[in-house]
Amino acid sequence: MTEAHAVTRVDLDQLCINTVRALAMDAVQQADSGHPGTAMALAPLALVLWQRHLRYNPANPDWLDRDRFFLSAGHACILLYSLLYLTGYDLSLDDIKQFRQWGSRTPGHPERGMTPGVEATTGPLGQGVGNAVGMAIAEAQLAALFNRTGHSIIDHRTYFLASDGDLMEGVSHEACSLAGHLKLGRLIGFYDDNRITIDGSTDLAFSDNTARRFESYGWHVQRIANGNDLDAIDAAIERAKRVTERPSLIIVRTHIAWGSPHKQDTAEAHGAPLGVDEVRATKQNLGWPSLEPFFVPEEALEQWRTAKTRGAQLEAGWKKTWDVYCSAHPDLAAELERRSAGRLPAGWDAALPVFVPTDAQATRAASGKVLNAIAANLPELIGGSADLTGSNNTEIKGGGVFTATVRVGRNFHFGVREHVMGATLNGIALHGGFIPFGGTFLIFSDYMRPAIRLAALTGLKPIYVFTHDSIGLGEDGPTHQPIEQLAALRAIPNMTVIRPSDATEVVEAWRAAITHRNGPVALVLTRQKVAVVDRTKYAAAAGLHQGGYVLADSQRPDVVLMATGSEVELILGAYEKLKAEGRRPRAVSMPCLEYFAEQPQDYRDAVLPPGVPRVAVEAAAPQSWYRWVGEHGAIIGLERFGASAPYQRIYQELGLTVDRVVDTARKLL
Repeated sequence: MTEAHAVTRVDLDQLCINTVRALAMDAVQQADSGHPGTAMALAPLALVLWQRHLRYNPANPDWLDRDRFFLSAGHACILLYSLLYLTGYDLSLDDIKQFRQWGSRTPGHPERGMTPGVEATTGPLGQGVGNAVGMAIAEAQLAALFNRTGHSIIDHRTYFLASDGDLMEGVSHEACSLAGHLKLGRLIGFYDDNRITIDGSTDLAFSDNTARRFESYGWHVQRIANGNDLDAIDAAIERAKRVTERPSLIIVRTHIAWGSPHKQDTAEAHGAPLGVDEVRATKQNLGWPSLEPFFVPEEALEQWRTAKTRGAQLEAGWKKTWDVYCSAHPDLAAELERRSAGRLPAGWDAALPVFVPTDAQATRAASGKVLNAIAANLPELIGGSADLTGSNNTEIKGGGVFTATVRVGRNFHFGVREHVMGATLNGIALHGGFIPFGGTFLIFSDYMRPAIRLAALTGLKPIYVFTHDSIGLGEDGPTHQPIEQLAALRAIPNMTVIRPSDATEVVEAWRAAITHRNGPVALVLTRQKVAVVDRTKYAAAAGLHQGGYVLADSQRPDVVLMATGSEVELILGAYEKLKAEGRRPRAVSMPCLEYFAEQPQDYRDAVLPPGVPRVAVEAAAPQSWYRWVGEHGAIIGLERFGASAPYQRIYQELGLTVDRVVDTARKLL
């Protein structure tokens, strides 16, 4: 390469970098909202990664073997949007101009499904790091299951970009500790060490030696002293790609709002526009060829758009490998296609157990039996527990354990790490090819709530196995007895909570969870034994799929008793007592309020007749029930914490008894 040619290429690289910086400034300025500084600082890193290393095809954002890129620092989303537009994804300059506006495809933080090329919904800091770990786990297991000698059809890497804030949040500590323990060598992270947060310098609250911390996790760590040094970035990525026995972190020292005469290295550039005058001054300082907003030089766009040709060639090369693989291993290819498409295999539910009235047991115990019956015919079902495997009954018998050396194990030990278990399940679900589940006590769903909320927002379908669901766990006392958790989970849009009443409803709950298509599902299960309802006397459990159904009835009912979970025993007891008194009660099992709310009004009226008084019973906070009891109904619930004692005594002392249900119904009548 001649010196003149080299200078020309350097100038073109700089023009491409400054194109990203200019778009970031202009989009945030026009929206009068956003975070321009980080995008400006990271533009050189983005150029090297997206032009020289990342394997992707803008024409096919969902290509199976593409590399995955997670912007955990979601506040810097204008960086990602600019890259997607410039490299030729289905995102236009007009979309960039509509940054953060109603109905646009460029929202204030990245949202999967809204913007082509966005791999994950990110923004709450640290979650993207956890998602990346889950994605790397999924890649490792699929590769182990489906690759064969000479046929590496699963051969991609997972990259994430994290900020100071990501690495301060606890979930990233959990995630990176787990990744190091599992030696996820195809996981590469970038730490944007710009030393600025919203409040000011990171020195205000953060003095970790990040490199040593990650080395202690078992990561390969590199430092880049100058975030504008393209050759150093390139070399560091190459070295990281060659390290296959452990994950890699590249610490890049950058300067927020690079090029801004007055706001570089200041907190002012973090979460607000630079200002019209400062944008102009910055463009002049960068030698930008136009002061016109959203100006994109043709030669820069042409260079960025070479990604389309490169991506098409990469996918075409993989397609040849795939075609040969299909010929050599047709059964494996068909299975991978099925799993990637999310189609369930025929007969997946053929071996579900049948429970009879003599099978009284905790619903958590029934869940473990159903889980294993399903797992035998559903190989994509994988998961584990946050150090509560035996308590949650979440072990797939004979499924093996996923470890640093055994990648085909279907059981995962997340350790005492509920935060990252939730985020990792999201990453596995985002990758595709799996139905992931994770177990813990219901009380600790609080630790998982950010990940649960993002799963609901994204429409992901992890399955949560939440056991020890109420004061019924007994002696562990109020620190472990959930009160507000059911209401809190039900308050999340697109979240489905199923609290089965007995082992037979557990079967239907798992069937519903597996076939559910949009959003996460929580199975909420008891520690204590509950009776198995005699379905020859009362209604079949298939009504669970409508959310609520008539379990026991009278002609022209004069009162409706409804409950979930273990409290269904109470309303059935009350039903029998009221019936013996000559009353006309109806007992309704309501295992899933979300499913019930989705039913046609005619069905809901048939189950809960208008004008008939209602009593709702649940050993939890009452907020979920006001909609369903109506103006003149009553709720028997809990508005206090629990206590430490055998569960029978706690139920008695807190008024969750058959007699109280009967007395409440009498008063309404």
